[in-house]
Amino acid sequence: MVELADMRLFVSTVACGSLSAAGRELGFSPAVGSKRLTRLEADLGVRLLQRSSRRLALTEEGVIYYERCQAILADVADAEAAVGSVRQEAQGVLRVSSPVALGRRWIGPALAELALMAPRLSVQLTLTDQLVDLIEGGLDCVVRIGGAPDSRLIARYLTDNRRIICAAPTYLNQRGIPQTPAELVAHDCIVMSRSSASHADWRLEQSDTGLQTTVRVKGRFATDNGELAHDWALAGMGLVRRSFLDVSDELASGRLVEVLPQWTGERAPVQVMYASRRHLPARVRLFIDHLTAMFARAAM
Repeated sequence: MVELADMRLFVSTVACGSLSAAGRELGFSPAVGSKRLTRLEADLGVRLLQRSSRRLALTEEGVIYYERCQAILADVADAEAAVGSVRQEAQGVLRVSSPVALGRRWIGPALAELALMAPRLSVQLTLTDQLVDLIEGGLDCVVRIGGAPDSRLIARYLTDNRRIICAAPTYLNQRGIPQTPAELVAHDCIVMSRSSASHADWRLEQSDTGLQTTVRVKGRFATDNGELAHDWALAGMGLVRRSFLDVSDELASGRLVEVLPQWTGERAPVQVMYASRRHLPARVRLFIDHLTAMFARAAM
């Protein structure tokens, strides 16, 4: 039967890049580590690592096992923390990165609430729509919408993100409400583009049938900044396609109105990601728990 200690050894070896480095972290010699890894592979009946004198490489089975071990060890750490008689106080500097719009509307307020709960905690929030490397950036957590999985990190699901089409009531009163995707071509659409293009292809899926279609839209306003596109939509400059999470407040207040609600754009999970660590700092654990609870309340 596989032991948790051997899982920790395997994960640490992959994360550190060598048995000797993992041994220094966990307190054993490379020879002992090599025997334990060999025993782990024998127990599983598969080879997890291709080892040479210079480098380690995960096998296909090793990649799968590494990802599952990270999740299992994270759950064990959470369970141990939950039943501990004394919970470490959250303190120090919590460093987080998030996409710009999501950070302003959700992550920033969550951090403000967290700081009130933990007076000895300081926060640093970096807002960028570029993909940030958590380890190289010296961050505690990164919040991401979709994207390729990172085998070095643990991901905690927060909610689903979907892209919708919406506009201000002033625009819809003047131009009417499109009833089908084909009618979008006759409307002013605010184009999100990193080039000089004044058009964009909006891929849509009908929620009840799964039918997919792509419509090439155009308009007088184009930008590479989502917040500016948001502002133009509020000003009545046209239809915009935005993340539901970015416009939820305006939809609730009536400042924006969703059109073609039966047609949605791409869906992607919103996740908070953090490094696989044996002892997760209290500030990180508290932030992840608070963020998870906040999005769970919002979904009710």
